[in-house]
Amino acid sequence: MPTKLPNPARTSGATISSWFGTASPLPTFEPLAENAKADVVIIGGGIAGLTTAYLLSKEGRKVILLEDGELASGESGRTTAHLSFALDDHYTTLENLFGEEGARLAAESHSAAVDMIEDIVRTENIDCDFTRLDGFMFLHADGTHQDLTDELEAAHRAGLPDVELLTNAGTVGFEPGECLRWPGQGQFHILKYLTGLTQAIVMQGGRICTHTRVSEVHGGAHAHVVTQDGFEVKAKKGIVVATNTPFNDRVVMHTKQHPYRTYVVGARVPKGSVTKALYWDMADPYHYVRLQEVESGPRGGQVNYDLLIVGGEDHKTGQADDPEARLRCLEEWTRDRFPMVQDFEYRWSGQVMEPTDGLGYAGRNPLDSDNVFIITGDSGHGMTHGTLGPMIVADLIENRENPWAKLYDPGRITLKRESAQEYIKENVNVAIEYTELLTGGDVSSVDEIPNGSGAVMRRGITKVAVYKDEKGATHECSAICPHLHCVVHWNGLEKSWDCPCHGSRFTALGELLNGPAGTGLAPA
Repeated sequence: MPTKLPNPARTSGATISSWFGTASPLPTFEPLAENAKADVVIIGGGIAGLTTAYLLSKEGRKVILLEDGELASGESGRTTAHLSFALDDHYTTLENLFGEEGARLAAESHSAAVDMIEDIVRTENIDCDFTRLDGFMFLHADGTHQDLTDELEAAHRAGLPDVELLTNAGTVGFEPGECLRWPGQGQFHILKYLTGLTQAIVMQGGRICTHTRVSEVHGGAHAHVVTQDGFEVKAKKGIVVATNTPFNDRVVMHTKQHPYRTYVVGARVPKGSVTKALYWDMADPYHYVRLQEVESGPRGGQVNYDLLIVGGEDHKTGQADDPEARLRCLEEWTRDRFPMVQDFEYRWSGQVMEPTDGLGYAGRNPLDSDNVFIITGDSGHGMTHGTLGPMIVADLIENRENPWAKLYDPGRITLKRESAQEYIKENVNVAIEYTELLTGGDVSSVDEIPNGSGAVMRRGITKVAVYKDEKGATHECSAICPHLHCVVHWNGLEKSWDCPCHGSRFTALGELLNGPAGTGLAPA
């Protein structure tokens, strides 16, 4: 049975999201300490892994979920928790790539994911602030009326007839002007939701082990995983890798999706000063906004404010050295549009995987055994994709037909020119990063590194990642990512080493934060 952590769970960086500041920590569990057996082994303790465990255990399957940190310690704890089927890549784009039927299935699946979350909340009686509300898509500075009408018509063709064009939203505190209204969207408190999901899994007989890192995944007739501590878990029906990006795949999936950092600020606003809704603009990268109600202050005292959560300013992981500047831009954008903003209380970043054709992946792992499944490529919709992906995988494991399986098949090839161009552009970008193996370092001397910061230095034929702690002591490890050998970059906001090629991330001391790398940075 779970025990409570005395302190908030570790997250994948130095910043803490508003979710950890406004909810109790999730339950923690004992690490796996012996060999075990299950119908299905699930790797990853975020929304995708926990939802998969919930759905399968509800069907009577014996499940074991293995998480290398604490539950929600990866990207699920860094979301903004929008529940939306107004998709980031827009239905105009999806229709061009997948046809009208593909766009319709995308709308249907993400809408069904919101319905599934609502059903789980009701069935399990989870108190997680779930609510349905309107979403408003508005123009950025260079946007046109035609952009909105094109998207409106594509949304209608995708089976969303209730989307409507408005000359103004009629909202309080923020008036986006001409916009599309998307009724029936949702939001919730992700940590409260995952706490309820965890409790339901345990009640249904599921087993969860935290601080258990899986190092090997083997499919086939004798499917099993091996943990870093050498324990083996056999899987009778299958293995599901739900770790944001699959660590068990060396190359294939990492040419089809690419990592981006996105930034978030949480600002105090007076209660009732902004209409509770979801808001997005049509910029690239776009901005996204929602409210988080704050129920009480320290020691249960009453508060008279809510949090306005605003995200944006995305860039390729490891390919920008200005996170503080991006957060300042986000704060300025927020103040320009929401003059009632008081203090900025939270600042954090997260990582999203962007497929080259705009839709995530859920199903059988390409070039692998039929009983090894992956859920990845959230494309900025981690909450809904982290729900519809498990719905697909659960059907595949139970040998049921699923109407969305082909659309989200990880082995799919999208032949449209736009997708091919994006594939080439992203992979050329990765190839260019390898030239850093031949360049000099960020600094030539340790003396140039401020306390509490890091930099890459050239040392002979290789490069070294040097971190200088707050007391001035230096800590060194290899700057070469163990996945496919790119040179990592220092992330001053999250105090991490980030790989600019495929998104692996490591602590300041070189310990693995997230894959696709399977180990930390080597000693210098």
